[in-house]
Amino acid sequence: MNQVYIQGLLAALAAGMVTGLGGLCIFFRKRYRKAEINMLLNIAAGIMLAASFFSLLVPAMQEIVIEGEEVYQTAFNYTLAVFGGVLLVWILNLAIPHEHNAMGHHGPHFDLKKAWLFIIAITLHKLPEGLAVGVAYGAEDIVNPLSLVIGIAAHNIPEGLTIAISLVAAGNSRLRAAVMAFVIGMVQPLGAIVGLFLMGISFNIVPYGMAFAGGTLLFVVINEILPETYGSNQSTNKSAAAVFLGFIVMTYLSMIFGE
Repeated sequence: MNQVYIQGLLAALAAGMVTGLGGLCIFFRKRYRKAEINMLLNIAAGIMLAASFFSLLVPAMQEIVIEGEEVYQTAFNYTLAVFGGVLLVWILNLAIPHEHNAMGHHGPHFDLKKAWLFIIAITLHKLPEGLAVGVAYGAEDIVNPLSLVIGIAAHNIPEGLTIAISLVAAGNSRLRAAVMAFVIGMVQPLGAIVGLFLMGISFNIVPYGMAFAGGTLLFVVINEILPETYGSNQSTNKSAAAVFLGFIVMTYLSMIFGE
């Protein structure tokens, strides 16, 4: 079990550090267009959707069906666990003040308070993502957690960039913005610790923990990422294509690493 804890923490740490790599992208160009950031985030959303389904929700469903004695009760328990994950992040979003749609703004008149409220929103995402990594490693007898870690890490690149863009637009230096993106990424290992602890209580709760973690990721993608990146009618087709691209790529990776 100690080995599992170490692997889970290292994986969450690595995925969180990728947020800092995304923040470093602020040095590559003087200006990023909002449409470019949205496209990257849509690809990341597709990746996260596939990762949540194939690395958490589907394996959990299969395990619960195998172990369950009464299909109606096990189906109810499974859906309740998924809803519990959704509800947890929903409550956090309601309880903690934060701002949406701050990415892509530039200029001296950008509000620093609004930038930080937007960063709080992204930081909220890091806890359930880290939780999902910890849960996946706690359930490594059921699922290969590598594809999930890759999916979350890929998603962290555009998020790190949006953090840096928001801070630079609010008057911070590029160096400080990149450092803050790295620091915020370190929230993920904290979520992983919680996930590993929960999965270590009893093997019987492992599939339900996976369903719960899958629900948290679903909320992050459906309620937080996609509504912010779907813009005008002219860009909807491009946004949808980017989501599908991310989903297909992650599906392929899930099949490879699931072997």
